[in-house]
Amino acid sequence: MYVLLSGVAVVLYLLAAVFLWRRLVQRSDRSPRPALLMGLAGALCHLIALGQVMVTDQGVNLGFSNATSLITAVIVLLYVGTAWLAPVENLGILLLPLAAVTQLTDALLPMGVKVEQTFTPGLAMHILLSLLAYALLTLAAAQAVVLSAQERLLHSRRPGGLIRALPPLETMERLLFGLILVGFAVQTLALVTGWFVTEDLFAQHLVHKTVLAVLAWLVYLVLLVGHWRLGWRGRTAVRWTLAGFFFLFMSYFGSKYVLEILLGS
Repeated sequence: MYVLLSGVAVVLYLLAAVFLWRRLVQRSDRSPRPALLMGLAGALCHLIALGQVMVTDQGVNLGFSNATSLITAVIVLLYVGTAWLAPVENLGILLLPLAAVTQLTDALLPMGVKVEQTFTPGLAMHILLSLLAYALLTLAAAQAVVLSAQERLLHSRRPGGLIRALPPLETMERLLFGLILVGFAVQTLALVTGWFVTEDLFAQHLVHKTVLAVLAWLVYLVLLVGHWRLGWRGRTAVRWTLAGFFFLFMSYFGSKYVLEILLGS
């Protein structure tokens, strides 16, 4: 059943991405909702399949592959919810194939096993907030990539028809900072809960993760202040967004990969 559900999720993700790509290239007025529903169905299959291998009699398997797969499923769910309300559906062209590759990799090449036996309510809250923050800021990073491409096309001599299929630049920037603001708020809560539920945030196995997470938080803080006080936007906003996401990515995936895959601890 796990393999079947994983395969269905991968197919749905790719079909939704193809639908969105064709809609963008053809500048079609078709509603993106069929693709969003396919993405939602894919994410649900993804989560059900993941639950079969992640939840064990000994506890929760938060190995590298499972954790990565779980985060991508949460990203897709947040993407679908956001795209249902705001014109960010084209982010699925980037995010849905990534989710498909992640789920396929988890099914075929699982890496790292970490069973969490003492899953306290406080720790569960911290993990949930961390997942939401990472998912929101991943959406912001994808939005920054699209915004950068849109800006480059606008400044080129022949911007092409794709520009007319995207929302105005001002709308794209408002959506970017909206995602960053919400993601920053959730990340702040995640850091605060982590402080209370973890005995020592600067223990040897956590110090790199903690330092990088704080650096990401500071980058997003500077970006938000710069936007409100100094009017930062365009390429400056894109660079700071991607810099913050880099630190956030390395905080979780970089440290987890080194500890579980390279060091085997």
